[in-house]
Amino acid sequence: MTKKSMAPWLIPALKTVLPHLGSIVAAAAPVFTRKSSPDAGEELRLLQQQVGELQAAASQNDRHVRELAGQLQRTVTALEDAARLAERRARRVELIAVTAAVLAAAALLVAVAALLGG
Repeated sequence: MTKKSMAPWLIPALKTVLPHLGSIVAAAAPVFTRKSSPDAGEELRLLQQQVGELQAAASQNDRHVRELAGQLQRTVTALEDAARLAERRARRVELIAVTAAVLAAAALLVAVAALLGG
């Protein structure tokens, strides 16, 4: 049974988003003015007030979405940078491993030659 660990990029991404979760939820679920009167004139005023509140909530949502998009862009850029660094390190390790294998093969040939010649 193999244990799968979380992707290493997930923790920084969550740390970036979680502080803003409350404001996202608050902006996504605005509290609108409640209907309190059956009067037609009052109902029109109330509808206009609710439309204004909805527009304000949409504007706030837009600001939050733009902020999150910027943070997501920075997170993706950081992940891409980390991936490039990991790829360079992996290539370096591969080069070291190939070099070690070549040197080991050369040492084996020298040892076999010494045994056969001596």
